[in-house]
Amino acid sequence: MIFLGLVLAGAALALCVGVALENGSPAQLNIFGHTVPGVTTGWQVFLAGVIVAVLLMAGLTLVFFGIGRAIRMREERRQIREEAEESISALQLQKRQLQRELALARAGTEPAPQTAAR
Repeated sequence: MIFLGLVLAGAALALCVGVALENGSPAQLNIFGHTVPGVTTGWQVFLAGVIVAVLLMAGLTLVFFGIGRAIRMREERRQIREEAEESISALQLQKRQLQRELALARAGTEPAPQTAAR
């Protein structure tokens, strides 16, 4: 989504630069040395500028939404990782406690080891 937004914004900026550098007449629209057919009046040039501005805003909006989404996803992954680490720590603590209880239970109920007679 970020890439698409950057492409749209870049295309809009390229069109603006092309129009600004190549436009010699207020009623003729030239983009990078080529005349745009069908644009013969001032209001058509203005409308073309409005369309380019809308494309620019759409591109920038996509970029900002993409960046926001990436930040949210990174935060969610960090939280999940922290929860997993806490869960592992709790399980390891519980395992050590159960091992101690098992060792105490075996020490109190099992007979002492006997030596083998030869």
